[in-house]
Amino acid sequence: MIGRTDCPSTQEGIAACVAQAADLDIRALVTSDLARARMAGDALAQAMDLPLTIDPRWRELDFGAWDGLAPADIGMDALAPFWNDPEASPPPGGERWSAIVARIQAAIAQLEPVDTLIVTHGGAIRAALATLLGLDHRQVWTFDLPYAALLSLRIWPGDAPAAQIMGLRR
Repeated sequence: MIGRTDCPSTQEGIAACVAQAADLDIRALVTSDLARARMAGDALAQAMDLPLTIDPRWRELDFGAWDGLAPADIGMDALAPFWNDPEASPPPGGERWSAIVARIQAAIAQLEPVDTLIVTHGGAIRAALATLLGLDHRQVWTFDLPYAALLSLRIWPGDAPAAQIMGLRR
């Protein structure tokens, strides 16, 4: 449950991110301000000779009192209500599902209409999928998003942005 904990990425993780993005033709690069994403963003900016925009709205869900704990340390009695309904049962002192969706929605609305790579976290990606595809929290949890995954979306801007999933690379 690593949400707002600001731990660094590994060199292997950064290299995996750079390798995933090596053949992308992007015009903009955005990252969360948390070190584990920002470090990969810095490496990508250098490799791609692009400026890096750091946007804290792309942070992971705040797990509150659970942040940094393994699910086994929290227990299924506490986790089950959260997984079932993260809006009604957020982590103690943590963020509601609607809050992360709202901030990701705002971040998406301010993206320039150019091919953009966003280096972010699983919860933020799921919130983007909820926003762009109209999926609920149960549907977005079905996506397997391992570290260094590359999810490609084509977004059509407008009053209610829409998207099409182009692919997922691991």
